[in-house]
This record gives sequence, C-alpha cells and structure tokens, in this order.
Amino acid sequence: MSLRKVLLLLLCLFTVLSCSVNKYVPEGECLLDDVEIVCSTNSSTAVKANSYMRLQPNSKWFSLFKLPMYTYALSGTDDSKWINRALKRIGEAPVIYDEEMAEVTRANIEQMLRNEGYLHATVDLECDKDLEKRRAVATYYLHERERYYISEINLNTADKRLEEILVADSASSLLKAGMPFSVDGLENERRRITEMLRDNGYYRFQKDYISYTADTVHHSDKVRLTMNIALYTPSADALPMEHKQYRIGNVYFVSGAGLHIDDATLAGCDTMSYGDSRILYNGDPVVRPKVLANNTYVERGKLYSLSDVERTHSSFVQLPALKYTTVRMREHADTSLLDCYIMYERSKRSSVGFEVEGTNTAGDLGAATSLTFSDKNLFKGSELLSLRLFGAYEAVSNLHGYTGEMFLEYGAELSLRFRGGAVSRFIPADKRMLVSSTMFTLKFNTQERPEFNRRVLSASWSYMWSKKERSNHKVDVLDLNYIYVPWISDTFKSEYLDSISNRNSILKYNYENLLITKLGYTYTYNSSLDEARRFDRVAYSVRAGMECSGNLLYLATNAIHAPKNSDGQYTFLNIAYAQYVKGDLDLTTRVKIDNRNSVVMHLGLGVAYPYGNSRILPFEKRYFAGGANGMRGWTVRTLGPGRYRSKGSNIDFINQSGDVKLDLNVEYRSHLFWRLHSAVFVDAGNIWTLREYKEQPGGQFAVGSFYKELAFSYGLGIRLELDMFVFRLDAAMKAVNPAYSGRDKYSVINPDFGRDFALHFAIGHPF
Repeated sequence: MSLRKVLLLLLCLFTVLSCSVNKYVPEGECLLDDVEIVCSTNSSTAVKANSYMRLQPNSKWFSLFKLPMYTYALSGTDDSKWINRALKRIGEAPVIYDEEMAEVTRANIEQMLRNEGYLHATVDLECDKDLEKRRAVATYYLHERERYYISEINLNTADKRLEEILVADSASSLLKAGMPFSVDGLENERRRITEMLRDNGYYRFQKDYISYTADTVHHSDKVRLTMNIALYTPSADALPMEHKQYRIGNVYFVSGAGLHIDDATLAGCDTMSYGDSRILYNGDPVVRPKVLANNTYVERGKLYSLSDVERTHSSFVQLPALKYTTVRMREHADTSLLDCYIMYERSKRSSVGFEVEGTNTAGDLGAATSLTFSDKNLFKGSELLSLRLFGAYEAVSNLHGYTGEMFLEYGAELSLRFRGGAVSRFIPADKRMLVSSTMFTLKFNTQERPEFNRRVLSASWSYMWSKKERSNHKVDVLDLNYIYVPWISDTFKSEYLDSISNRNSILKYNYENLLITKLGYTYTYNSSLDEARRFDRVAYSVRAGMECSGNLLYLATNAIHAPKNSDGQYTFLNIAYAQYVKGDLDLTTRVKIDNRNSVVMHLGLGVAYPYGNSRILPFEKRYFAGGANGMRGWTVRTLGPGRYRSKGSNIDFINQSGDVKLDLNVEYRSHLFWRLHSAVFVDAGNIWTLREYKEQPGGQFAVGSFYKELAFSYGLGIRLELDMFVFRLDAAMKAVNPAYSGRDKYSVINPDFGRDFALHFAIGHPF
C-alpha cells in the first residue's frame, strides 16, 4: 500500500470518528477541542495557571491522540448492550464547553496571579467557536502587570511572651524584606510559626490566630506588611488571654483498652510503673517496658512538643508487635499540665506465607516457591524473626554433553530484626527522632547445575535508620559470604578450566572457593514520599551505595607476611579472600505533563575496582547489561563489555560481565484506559572492564572512546497497574549494537527482526 493510500485511509477514519463524536455533542453546544494559555512575560506562570483549570479538554495518549474520547464515541446509545457499556467504561466522554466553568477558571487564574504579588493582574477569556464542526477553543490571556514586593515586616501582638519568642526566632522567618509579596509565602510563614510554637509548649495554638495587614505604598510596588497575633480565646463568651505554655505531666502506656480515653475502662486495667511512666494493660503489656520507653520521645516535665508526639506515634507504628497506635493528650483542670496517653493494640504475633512464581531466564522456563514463617514479638521486644525456605527449578537448554539438563536451587534464610541496637547508642540524644533498627541474617544457598554445584553461606549484621519517610540509610557493619564449589563436571572442567586452548582466567576465578568480607553504606531518597512535595510536577528518587571488601584481612595477612597460594593470593583459613571497592548511583526523575502523561528519566552508574588480593572482581559483584530493567533491546547478560562480541558459547555469560556500568533511559508513560498504561522508551548504555582481559577483547573502558561503544535500543511497553503489582510487557529493538561494525552496527537503519528484537515480561516498573 502506497503512502498516499495510507494517508487517505487515515483521513477517512478521522472523519468517521469525528462524526461519531458529534452525536454526543448537544445541538447548539461545542466540544472543547483545546485550551490555550497566553502569557507574554513569565512562562512559569502559564504552567502554574494550567493547574487551576476547571475545564480541561479530553485527554490524549502520549499528548497527541484523543483515543479515549474516540473509543467512547464508538459506543451506541443503547446501554443495555454490553459492548456499548464496555466502550464507555474504558473510554472518556466528550468534554462540552461550559461558559460558566470557563469563567470560574478565569477568575481562579486571576486570583492566583494576585496571590503571587501581581495585585493588578487581569485575565481575559476568548472562546473561538466553530458551530458547524461543533468545536471550541478557549484561550486565556494573562496580563500580570507590575509585581509587588515586601518593603518592611512588623509584628503586632498583645502577648508579650509570644512576642519575645518570635523576635528571638526572626532569623528563621520565611518572610524577608525585598522578597515578592505572595499569599503562599504568607501561608508558609503562618504554618512555620504554628509548628514552632507547638513545639515549644503552645499546645492550643492554631494558625488561625495569625493574620496579616498589607499596606501598599502610593505610586510604588512596595508593601508594608504587619503580622498580627491574636490572644487566646477559650470560648465565645470568654475574655481573651495570653497563650498558655504546657508541660507534660504523667505519661501512660495503655494496652488492650481501645484507642480512646475512657475512665471506666482505664480503671479496670492492671497497672505497673516504669521510671516516670505508668503502664496500664488488659491481659499483658505486649512488649517489655524498656521497649516502650525507648520508643517514646514525650517526657515528663518537658514542654509539650508536637514533633515529639509525632515521632512517638511514628516510632510505635513501626513496631511489628503492635497493630494500632494513637497518642492522646488530656489537660489538667486549671493547670498548664498535659497527661500523655500512648494507646496501642497488639498485632497478630505469627504468620505463615507461601509464594509460587514462574521464571524465565534467557528462554529457560522454571518455577520457584518459598515458605516464610514470621514471629513479630520473639523476646517481648517487638523483634521480627523470619525464617524463609525457598527452592527453584529450571530446565536448562543447549547444554549438550552434560548429565541432567536442569538447574536446581534451594536454601534457607533466617533473619532477626529489632529496633535500635548497639550502634544507636552513639547517636546524640537530640537526634533520637531517627527511627533505627538492627538486623542479623544467616543464609544458606545451594545451586546444582549440570556443569557444577555451588554453595553460598552468608552472615550479615546491618544497621538501618531513617528520618520521616523520604530518606533511609543502611550500614552493612559486617557481611560475610563464603562461596564453596564442591563439584565440577568432568566435561566442564576439561573443556573450559583445564583446556589450554579454552583456558579462561575469569571463568576459573569464579569456580574456586572464595571469601567476601563486605562493609558498605547505602542511602535512598524518594521525594514523592515527602508531604511537602507530594503534589509537585517533578519528583525524583536517589539511591547511592558504597562497599568494600578484604581491606582489614589484607592489612593483617600482609603485616605478618603470610604465605600466598599458587595464584599469588593471601588466604584466610586456607580460603582466598576478595578485595575490591564498589560504588553505585541510581537517579530517577519523573516529570508530570498532565494527569495521564509523564516523562521518566533514569541514570544508573556503577564502578567496581578489584585490587590487592584480587585481580578479577567476584562474579556476584560484577555488572551485566541487558534484560527487563536496563538495555531492553538485549536479553539478560548478552550485551558488552564494550564492543565485545559473544562467541555463542554456553558459558559466555561469564565473559559478558564487567567492572563499569552505565544506563541512560528515557520513558514516556501514558495512561490508556482502565488500569492499562503504555510507554515508549529509548535506552542507552553498556558495561566495560577496568583492566584489559584477553578473554574480553574490546571490553576495556577508555575515557576518550567509551561513548563510541554505547548501545541504543527503543521500544514500546504495556503495563497493567493493579493496587499491589505492576505487570509489564516490553518489546524492544536494537538501534546501535557496538558488538558489530560498519553497516551492521546501526540496526535502526538495517534491522534484522530475528537478531535485534527482544521481549521482556516483568513485575514492577523498570526504574
């Protein structure tokens, strides 16, 4: 079919769809075809004005096609037919232009401009209607005019104690002379002062007590601002009085009595004392008194602090042994004391979980299962004990000459996690808002392949802490991994390990017994979990980590001049140990275009360097490229390093690994209908080695030429986004393949579907 015929067909289809839309547009009305915002001075103002739109045109797939509206228009008027109901449910009804709502939008944008300091701003609305085609385009013209700035700030209050506090805190004020006059700025300062005072004993202070008076200077763009703090009014008929500072009286821990203060119920509870606190309980207090005290930041005799109350609530909520928690205050009559009641209910102590999943590794199908037992209060300290038993089976193809073509993996993992720990003792008292926990883990894993058997025994001690919800820190105080290879098949040994022609130092190193003693640190941050940024158009997440291994052992063995093995390595208990340093950075940014469309950009960077006792990085610590979460034009472990080209060997995945990794991804995501979403993406990246290995020709990283070895791929994805899971199917094509040269390198010009296509099924977003 010629291009001319295709364009003619598309034109006819568009005409038919347009006509079908018109049957849902009432006579004399118009479909809102588009909305435009014209602002000649400040483009950022136009972007902000878009969020005030009360009337938006129909949404577009990828900001181009109004397919949801056309889907709706394909339905008939008879809702008794299932096909009509289905089309309407997954589609979107045509948006009719509403003059009243358009005027509300105009007034809202005008008020927004004035709130931003453009006190004489106006907004004009023009609607261009085509009654014959039943289409309308609304245009808002923003006239900002001059912007006003704060020239001076004064304080007016009859509460002398509050005045002293605010004057002493003036350096922290969000309002400064010379800044634009903005209602948002005034509101943020009201909120900040309210939070500051409520952290300094003013339990009953509300932001409604704060108001502003703004006087404009004649023939000037200056505003004289006065902040007014009203006196406290207990009731409508009471006389105003100075605000009262409260201190904490008694602290009560209440278990099994509900989440509301009920004197009759509390009177029937058993009672015990711990320090300055009292514990009331029905049945038993659930956890040890020391655990309750260590997670409480409200202290008897201190000034009331809302932050202390929120930290206490957050800390109790994260105790696995507790199901519900609330913190309530009760005021003493005619005093400035508050009794604090921390009320909680027990959680179900133990649970059993069972999971089954299918696996697909480079076309080899299999299944995996796990059984997990958890105890949430092992020693009455809200410790979380978890025992996980797991197993997996996978059929292994293309391994001719080996007995039993299957991969079997099984093992067990035992972990114990509890709040605080030895490391938390070094945190100053004024930093106790940090929620911390310690975890000990033991893990045994055995892998039985046709070529070899492998055992991995791991033991780790890690310490984690976080501030609020958006950032987390983790320190691997000690992480030991012992890798033991008890059996290697004669075929594999003779063909790859002992054969002079096929001898591979990288392969040999990864099939020897090895000890890894890791120390590490990981930091994560997600701005979308920050309440202050939750509705921002731009959100980002960061994950950065650093780890090293073998340094202490190397210092010790080198200091005593310990003997080396045949490969020139120091050993510990006759086991060679790995020595390396590794750093990773993962940055993801999401830009929201509208309610249905967004652009997500991702950068992944990793560098690992073996030194001292290691010439080669352990296989578990090496990077690989390709797969559902990276370079999607390649299947897992089939790209790189550099311009290295696979020889098609069964064990070539060992060679297709490296010490440096770079991933660059851009993904345009669009909501289709119901729970279906789509994505168009472009991926770029590769892996490299830091040293030159003869087994990996063309794989070494070079600053001056690495960009020539970047691989590119592109593709389309479909996602089913459920409440708990995201099921993802991505289809990708190679665009630039550094393993080839000349014309074959640029697959986007000379594509070969059998060679360049890859399909990935995964759970969760790629980044």
